[in-house]
Amino acid sequence: MNNDSAVARLTSCAMAGIVLLAGVSSVEARTIKIVSGTYGANCGAVSGNATRDLTRQCDGRDTCEYVPDRKRISDATRVCKKNLQADWRCTDSEFHTAMLSPEAGTNSTLVLSCIEQKGPGH
Repeated sequence: MNNDSAVARLTSCAMAGIVLLAGVSSVEARTIKIVSGTYGANCGAVSGNATRDLTRQCDGRDTCEYVPDRKRISDATRVCKKNLQADWRCTDSEFHTAMLSPEAGTNSTLVLSCIEQKGPGH
C-alpha cells in the first residue's frame, strides 16, 4: 500500500468517525429540562414547591433518580403522606409527567428520563 492510499483510508475512517460522533451528540442532546415539581399537593402544598430541587438535581441529565427530601423542599404542609409530581421536557415538543403516590412512602424514588426507548411497541 502506498502513502496516498494509506492517507485516503485514514481520511475516510476519520470522516466516518465524525459522522458517528455527530449522530451520538444528537442523542445526547435529549436531556431533562424540569418544568415544575410539587411535593405534597394532596396535603395542600403550594404548587411548584419542589421545582428548584428537581431542577438542581435533574436538569441536563438523560436520566435522574429523584428522592424528595423535606430539608431541600419548602414543605409547610400538615403531616400526612405526600405525593410527588414532576413535569419535564426532553425537547420543545415532548412533555412528560410522572408521579409518586402518597402510598409509595418516604425515600421512594421517582425516575425521570429522556432516553428514547427502541424496541417492541415503539
